[in-house]
Amino acid sequence: MSAVELASPVSCAAPSYKAVSWPCRPAPGAGDAPRGPDTPGYVSGVGFYGEHVLPRLVDRACGAAGMSEWRAGVTSGLRGRVIEIGFGSGLNVAHYPPTVEVVLAVEPAEVARRLAGRRIAASSIPVEHVGLDGQSIPLEDASCDGALSTFSLCTIPDARVALSELRRVVRPGAAFHFLEHGLAEDPAVAGWQRRLDPWHCRMAGGCHLTRDIPTLVSDAGFVMDRVEQRYAKGPRPWSWFTMGIAINPA
Repeated sequence: MSAVELASPVSCAAPSYKAVSWPCRPAPGAGDAPRGPDTPGYVSGVGFYGEHVLPRLVDRACGAAGMSEWRAGVTSGLRGRVIEIGFGSGLNVAHYPPTVEVVLAVEPAEVARRLAGRRIAASSIPVEHVGLDGQSIPLEDASCDGALSTFSLCTIPDARVALSELRRVVRPGAAFHFLEHGLAEDPAVAGWQRRLDPWHCRMAGGCHLTRDIPTLVSDAGFVMDRVEQRYAKGPRPWSWFTMGIAINPA
């Protein structure tokens, strides 16, 4: 993935990505403790707000015009049979390269799946919904040629388990492409993220501000190939973006 000049995701300010040396600095609370229905503050996504309102809000917020170049960047190079966790309302569909043969989508929200219908219908690349939970993917081992996640690792209750599942279902040598927001390297911003995180998690369907995405991906056993991080325009606690490619080692 080359460093490309991007328009804002809600509009990007800087003219190019800021390359960050790997490995990135780990931060306290990088992965968060596993959370479940009995954990205080856990938001399962069920209920009227989680099932009907939140998917529409996410569709609008993450479907802003400036996001297109981010999505084109992260999907570039995908090929063959691709597993996508957190498929949402199909905002990546228009950006799949022609080298992709089929996308196997994992998405729990029924409303989001319905919103994706028109995007899937307009695409020449078939999309099959194969599951509801990125922590338990109903596919055989080494059955995919690549994996994709955009703004999903922040919300999956146990991102470590989901990443382990991705490693299981993609073949050795396959690439995992990811675009996520998360814990900023600026200590002042990170401090605000930690203070806001409990409130934000409740309001935004379990979405965390404090996950250190490169560390999570690396700790899952993927070998980082490229990682680029920068602020997008907007309030900094929400706008530290990471775009990367990691390889599932043999």
